Amino acid sequence: MLGELERIAERADGVRCDMAMLLEPEVIARTWGERGRPRDGTPPVDRPFWPEAIARIRRRHPQFLFVAEVYWGLEWTLQEEGFDFTYDKRLYDRLRAGKARPVREHLRAQPAFRDRTLHFLENHDEPRAAAIFPPDVHRAAAVTSFLLPGLRLFHDGQFEGRRAHAAIHLARRMAEKPDPALEAFYEKLLACLRRPETHDGVWRLCACRAAWTGNPTWDNFIAFTWEGAGRDAAKNAEGKLLVAINYGPTRGQCYTEVALGELEQGVLVLTDLIGDERHEREGRALASEGLYLDLPAWGTNVFDIRPRGS
Repeated sequence: MLGELERIAERADGVRCDMAMLLEPEVIARTWGERGRPRDGTPPVDRPFWPEAIARIRRRHPQFLFVAEVYWGLEWTLQEEGFDFTYDKRLYDRLRAGKARPVREHLRAQPAFRDRTLHFLENHDEPRAAAIFPPDVHRAAAVTSFLLPGLRLFHDGQFEGRRAHAAIHLARRMAEKPDPALEAFYEKLLACLRRPETHDGVWRLCACRAAWTGNPTWDNFIAFTWEGAGRDAAKNAEGKLLVAINYGPTRGQCYTEVALGELEQGVLVLTDLIGDERHEREGRALASEGLYLDLPAWGTNVFDIRPRGS
């Protein structure tokens, strides 16, 4: 296997290692038991395979990228063993469950782990996103998943809304009519992902609270920001992004905190890059009170925030 990795490294920039956790000594022992021990009675070699293999490849190809398909709670283990990114199946499962709070809790993970996870809504193993997510839920899940820090994985046919699962063993797939509305949505989402903030900026999860006493719909909201290092200093940020999702089946309202820093002074313009909303708010009031949100079921905003006139 190491020889094959070396051959791949000679002609590619990276590799996805399917079911990478199967080579972990604890998984081998749990799976095979006594059958996994040497037949001559000698002790098994329990050194993990990946640290040695990755180090050997990196000595010759320092920029080679390792991505692990990994489950069973072993994501952090494989990150520690040298993988650059690991599949975030836990986030995918929580998005499929349709509940915002478990997603928020998942996003509170330590940055050292969270920023090295790979996000997806479909892949060669999972069902097509357009087949299992209703259109509005699909859009909400995509905004949530792909605007998070980490690596984003888009599957062939996802943008046009393919619904039939294509087996990787076949050299053909079913003919399907594209979904123009979904294609238009992904075009806007990809435009957001081309902004420097979503690559080089600082990501921050925002706290949400009830819009008024007795209104529990705030618990369906997920909100976070992206902010660059400053236009004058690094010139790698167009502005500040606030992403808000009502990840629930009913219309909802909340206030979400917005850390503005130097933008607190003056009037701010909030322009939705996914939809048609445009608002002007006093920066000082926004910083102290938060932003009031009123979104339909599975509604989303991706607000660009900048001073009026800039």
